[in-house]
Amino acid sequence: MARTTPHDRPLTEAQPLYWRIATELLGELRDGTIPPGERLPGERHLAEHFGVSRETVRQSLEVLRRSGLVATDRRGSHATLPGLPVETPASLTFPVGARTTGPGAVDHATVTWETPSPEHAEALGLAPHRETLVHRYESTGADGRGQRTAVTSFSAVALAEVAELARYRDRTEASGSAQLRLAYDWMRRAGLSLHHRDAITRLPGASTVRVTRCVHDQYARPLEITDLVVDAQQDALVYEFTLPAAG
Repeated sequence: MARTTPHDRPLTEAQPLYWRIATELLGELRDGTIPPGERLPGERHLAEHFGVSRETVRQSLEVLRRSGLVATDRRGSHATLPGLPVETPASLTFPVGARTTGPGAVDHATVTWETPSPEHAEALGLAPHRETLVHRYESTGADGRGQRTAVTSFSAVALAEVAELARYRDRTEASGSAQLRLAYDWMRRAGLSLHHRDAITRLPGASTVRVTRCVHDQYARPLEITDLVVDAQQDALVYEFTLPAAG
């Protein structure tokens, strides 16, 4: 007997809910929301995304597994649709504006557990006066020019999903040195696709610009926000891009 799959049958109200969710998930796999070979979000996240129970998600994944469209191993479920493999993107350094320290240059970073600025708290969806992980970065060239300062606040989602960040909660000190240059790689390995929106604006009456980076995951949940001030001569610019989660 021929085996039917979600792409063989049109979506109808008479179909079981799990079949309808399998069809919707397949659509997201095909349109590149989850690229071939990438790890799928966990059952809890998929259940929240589609507004169904985790049991319904399990049944939907089983439909796709039987059809050979999803494979599951000890790392989780992965899309197996035909397509070009996802290349490892160029290293994305955290925080925005961080650079390799040259001879004689000063590069310093710290992490603290504190209440972020009201602007950061609002962007991250944090309740007023709620503490979170805050990262500060300073860099000055060997000639004393080209100063860069960045302040990053992480959301509750980032701390809950990314184990490497969560570990800092009990290790932060006011003067604690920390380099989180792999923060974006940690997020990707946790199964988060990163959507960045960077707004670059020249500060009035100054030779510096402010860069405000907001990072969300594939469910539009805020992960972090960074404010960078750097010496530069540049007009306002806004650009967006997405960095897929690691497979």
